[in-house]
Amino acid sequence: MRLIPSIDLRGGQCVRLLHGDFTRETIYPVDPLELAARYRQLGARWLHVVDLDGARDGALANRQAIVEMAKIPKLSLQVGGGVRSAAAVDELLSAGIARVVVGSAAIEKSVEVGTWMRFFGKTRICLALDVRVEMGEPLVQTRGWTKATTMTLWQSIEPFLRSGLQHVLCTDIGRDGALSGPNVELYQQCLTRFPKIKWQASGGIRDITDLELLSAMGMSAAISGRALLEGHLADIELRKWMRR
Repeated sequence: MRLIPSIDLRGGQCVRLLHGDFTRETIYPVDPLELAARYRQLGARWLHVVDLDGARDGALANRQAIVEMAKIPKLSLQVGGGVRSAAAVDELLSAGIARVVVGSAAIEKSVEVGTWMRFFGKTRICLALDVRVEMGEPLVQTRGWTKATTMTLWQSIEPFLRSGLQHVLCTDIGRDGALSGPNVELYQQCLTRFPKIKWQASGGIRDITDLELLSAMGMSAAISGRALLEGHLADIELRKWMRR
């Protein structure tokens, strides 16, 4: 399993939201480009970047910062937030982004997104499915986590299997940014139901113990933002997990 550091952008700044709530924002006094370069120096091969303005408003708002990050040698970016058209996917891939993350559009127009996957390539598209667990069911939320749906995570996956779906990033919103530990039960269900998908775990990761647990389960990657920003993982640990 690989640890992929996450950088969330809002208004050009590096931020974290608690439980996906835009009113519960923490701004970190670090330049996003410098932070990306630091992660690369520690051995990161991949970087997960979220345009939070885009996720909420439906259009990339931090494009320039993202394009600059993509220029860092030997660092592959997967980028999401406001990607709701084939043109937006093409723009990012043309700008040097390795993999585009599609969230709301995957729920709102799954047939169209399936065609993107076939056209651009299944390795170039990652679905981002954000869920709130209610009565034991992982229900998907969209539009930067501001819009609830009645669709389960499992129902949202099915339409993309015929398109060769390969990468899925699943976030438990209730744990995101809270350093409360990943939802192990949820990810075990993901692996059991769809074992061929390369699952990325996001939300709640605290320390090396969480990474070891997710790795032992068979997760493909773990996404972490706050734990890295606040130093909960030592540099030597970051080097071990990000170089994979």
